[in-house]
Amino acid sequence: MTYIIIHALAPIFVIMLLGFYAGKAKMVDNKNVALLNVFVMDFALPAALFSATVKTPWLGIVQQSPLIVVLVVSMWVGWFAIYFTATRLFHKSPQDAAVLTLTVSLPNYAALGLPILGSVLGEGPLTSLSVAVSIACGSVLLTPFCLLILEREKALAAGNSQQSGIGMLPILMWRSVTKPIVWGPLLGVVLSGLGIGMPEIVLAAIKPLGLAATAAALFLTGVILSARRLSINGAVILGSITKLLIQPLIAWGVVLALGLHGQVAITAILMIALSAGFFGVVFGNRFGVQSPDAEAVLLITSLLCILSLPLFITLTSGM
Repeated sequence: MTYIIIHALAPIFVIMLLGFYAGKAKMVDNKNVALLNVFVMDFALPAALFSATVKTPWLGIVQQSPLIVVLVVSMWVGWFAIYFTATRLFHKSPQDAAVLTLTVSLPNYAALGLPILGSVLGEGPLTSLSVAVSIACGSVLLTPFCLLILEREKALAAGNSQQSGIGMLPILMWRSVTKPIVWGPLLGVVLSGLGIGMPEIVLAAIKPLGLAATAAALFLTGVILSARRLSINGAVILGSITKLLIQPLIAWGVVLALGLHGQVAITAILMIALSAGFFGVVFGNRFGVQSPDAEAVLLITSLLCILSLPLFITLTSGM
């Protein structure tokens, strides 16, 4: 099992290391990654998320509702707890706290979901469906929180103080929803719900973009990290513990409260137990927000999940 986890994590570290090397060697300007960021956030990731959601049968999404409830509750509880702690206890700025919180609360479904779940439950349509639903939950029901805060602080920085009040909430929400990274998967869910299938030629046309999404995002993360210095502090330690231990235990509690068992229970807990995702770091960079704490949590949880994942795989084996 340890080999399977390392095998799943290897591409993450290799691609991030290549990006890190490219930045350090000045092959890529690690101080100006706007072009690569636009490709990842506005084209590659939206294409990948749209393809994953539009091909997910609506009936399958409905049948996965218990999984959705566990994932959403676990992510939302983690989100609000970490954001409150980061702003009140560690006195982080709202932007920094939002990026850190998204990094901690959103697991790396895209890169680790299928390899880990497939190795435990076996590869098949149901496994792929669970991963697709997890990606949709994160992109549609969690990332807008981060975008909303970043948009609000951007308006404040531009001197539009009236655009940060509760009265401007609909405008800020609209700005968040109109980001390709949000409306891409949301459009896929809507089309799936309406029973509208995309022509195969359309999906084939955007498939190369989707295939490049994870690699491009990880490479970009490595480039971003090459311009930073890793530092360990209270926020990083708390974020890492929350991601690897507390959040999966929250998911476990929700599973018990709902009386779930079997494959859906195992899937929910293991998906939440995955290491931190790269969305937060990439989102922050898109808005010019640098969060060394989020970057440290990303690296630390990616390393330590080699230990934490086997623990939860063992604990859930009898469910």
